[in-house]
Amino acid sequence: MKRVYNFSAGPAVLPEEVLREAAEEMLDYQGTGMSVMEMSHRSKTIEGMMNEAAQDLRDLLKVPDNYKILFLQGGASQQFAMVPMNLMKNRVADHLNTGQWAKKAISEGKLYGKINVVASSEDQNYSYIPDLKDLKFSEEADYVYICHNNTIFGTKFNELPEVGDKPLIADMSSDFLSEPIDVSQYGIIFAGAQKNVGPAGVVIVIIREDLITEDVLPGTPTMLKYKVHLDNNSAYNTPPVYGIYICGKVFKWLKKLGGLEAMQKINEEKAAILYDYLDASAMFKGTVVKKDRSLMNVPFVTGSEELDAKFIKEAKAAGFENLKGYRTVGGMRASIYNAMPIQGVKDLVEFMRKFEAENKKG
Repeated sequence: MKRVYNFSAGPAVLPEEVLREAAEEMLDYQGTGMSVMEMSHRSKTIEGMMNEAAQDLRDLLKVPDNYKILFLQGGASQQFAMVPMNLMKNRVADHLNTGQWAKKAISEGKLYGKINVVASSEDQNYSYIPDLKDLKFSEEADYVYICHNNTIFGTKFNELPEVGDKPLIADMSSDFLSEPIDVSQYGIIFAGAQKNVGPAGVVIVIIREDLITEDVLPGTPTMLKYKVHLDNNSAYNTPPVYGIYICGKVFKWLKKLGGLEAMQKINEEKAAILYDYLDASAMFKGTVVKKDRSLMNVPFVTGSEELDAKFIKEAKAAGFENLKGYRTVGGMRASIYNAMPIQGVKDLVEFMRKFEAENKKG
């Protein structure tokens, strides 16, 4: 069996070591004679597995004691509604619009109250992060919302807006656990697991406990109340047990690697290999302002749709999968998440060099 290099933005590459370990345990988890997929979520085995995963995540991120960790469903998209339903006491929120998913969160938030867009990079197709100095936040806003890393457009918040005592809400779906962060700077962090942590079907929520209250918007469904999930240890209904199990294995893989400090160094090295080539290439160009570049998602173009299509086709034949860019950006996008080996990025760059040499004009 030959493994390809999977540059998909999600569902995305997982550590091979994790996949092999899961395969070995598929029929018999820890001597139970059953697969994790077959077990009751009320069993002590699964309860222990989920608690261990939560503790490993707490260790990795150095999560303060006054923050709770929840494993939920519905993806990041469900959080677009869950956040305002639980936090929008004044029916007002401030958002920064930096891409597709930020825009969708704005649209969803408008169902529950007034959304003030305090900064936007839509004017240049989201190719940069807006200036965060002198932002005017609303006095009555219940929170400030950002999409920390923009999967489609390849931008990242390398600094955070100064929001005072307002909770900062961050969608970190595509750069979660890629580097150390100070959790105490946020009110809520949420991340769909399928980009950088595990399989589709799990969303991880890290929430400051004072934001978990009974005081939610009228009509909020039981399943969309943070307090219900906290009171039931993420098992109010049947949780995505197998997805959480894989996430737990990824957490242990990261700890074994040396934690998020070690992971950050690897990610910076991978990104530099690709960005350095793009900056030097006469054919391929990155689409993002340099200071705002993502370590995880790297969009690039040749300037010719025909050449882009040829590159994507030949790259796929050579074992480089899912390099086609999102339609609003075009061209190509290489998502180089934690589990993408450095060799994969080196081999991609070598292929790009070869393609450029074979297709240069004149």
